[in-house]
Amino acid sequence: MNIMTTPINATRKTGTRGRLEDGTANPVDVHVGARMRLRRTLLGMSQEKLGEAIGLTFQQVQKYERGANRIGASRLFDLSRMLDVPVSYFFDDMSDNTQNQSPVNVIKGTGGHESAPATFEPDPMAKRETLELVRAYYNIADPDVRKRVYELAKALGATAD
Repeated sequence: MNIMTTPINATRKTGTRGRLEDGTANPVDVHVGARMRLRRTLLGMSQEKLGEAIGLTFQQVQKYERGANRIGASRLFDLSRMLDVPVSYFFDDMSDNTQNQSPVNVIKGTGGHESAPATFEPDPMAKRETLELVRAYYNIADPDVRKRVYELAKALGATAD
């Protein structure tokens, strides 16, 4: 068989462009986008500023952060440099559930789901409320006050259990 006509993966469904069978974004892309948003927000950088730095519109940055558009390798490299993190950062803390929902795993039957994917729950660390709280916490100049706020938050969290 000619190498040009041999399918790379004959079992892969064509036209998915990395999306799940129901057309929703690949959870891996959503995770990478959430990590991008987390780092950008922790640096206090706007979507517009990040976009300008790497030649994108803020709308494109939004699409990356939601996982609506996939991030190519060269773009991921540029993002890692602008956000001052290694490329591996974008894949850190990815749950097994997210990894197993990748369409390649489903097609190969190596994990995840065989029928419907589990509901994707966003990482609470990527929520705006969490990011604003962390930023506000680190804006407390006095280390003693910051420590007391930390202890208060721990105590309040323990009473919620």
